[in-house]
Amino acid sequence: MPIYEYHCSDCNHFFELFLTYQEYGAKSVACPNCGNIHPERIIKPVRVARSEEDHFNSLADPQQLAGLEDDPHALGKMMRQMSHELGEDMGPEFDEVVDRLEKGHSPEDIERDLPELSTDGGSLDSDPGL
Repeated sequence: MPIYEYHCSDCNHFFELFLTYQEYGAKSVACPNCGNIHPERIIKPVRVARSEEDHFNSLADPQQLAGLEDDPHALGKMMRQMSHELGEDMGPEFDEVVDRLEKGHSPEDIERDLPELSTDGGSLDSDPGL
């Protein structure tokens, strides 16, 4: 039997009711504190559990990756989302780079201002495996 949450605007009382699906909408609801017959139903956000595969698939969405090289703000937003999806703390250097990207700084400017982030003397986006 579902639990429905309500708020009474007359007396500011919050309360819960157990109603069957058949009773909901058919049975009148009154505040148990003051008797108001028009309490507001509270609908809370729903959380959905996703598999790790779903997380990775959402990160690899081609629409989400399109145009990132020309938009530092979007690149920073995507990097922050990727970090959040992976659930890992990437450290203060990562946060600094993402903050700057989200403010519109170009990767080249960030690399120039923070040379210690480049371990190979190349660019931030260089791939040593290539």
